[in-house]
Amino acid sequence: MAETVQFDLVSPERLLTSVAAREVQIPGAEGDMTAMPNHSPLITTLRPGIVRVSGPKGDTEYVVTGGFAEINGESISILAERAVARDDMTQEAYKAMVAEATDRLANAQETYVNEPGPVDEAAKLLSDMVAIGDHIGLSAN
Repeated sequence: MAETVQFDLVSPERLLTSVAAREVQIPGAEGDMTAMPNHSPLITTLRPGIVRVSGPKGDTEYVVTGGFAEINGESISILAERAVARDDMTQEAYKAMVAEATDRLANAQETYVNEPGPVDEAAKLLSDMVAIGDHIGLSAN
């Protein structure tokens, strides 16, 4: 059994990390999951949350706003809509993420007046972003 798996986290702006990992905790759209070496192949969408990477050199966390994860026995790749290393997350950056989610909700409410699906998705995004702030000790106010 492999001791580590290759982990890559990519956002549209850049490659955030590429490391050997023992396990990666992922905020999947259907619920949190932990991927480890020799994991069964899986592709899942992400909800806003914290990606935790445990490796030989310690643990690191990343805030993601959504995206996709591709998992197989040898690698875990996350293509995030937006990702920031937890250590780099500032109050201002967090407020900007919440403001973006708030704008998406307002736009969805205006555009999809009689279609609850897109409005519900935007409301869930905003709710998840506020929950991230509570979790990491930042406030949207």
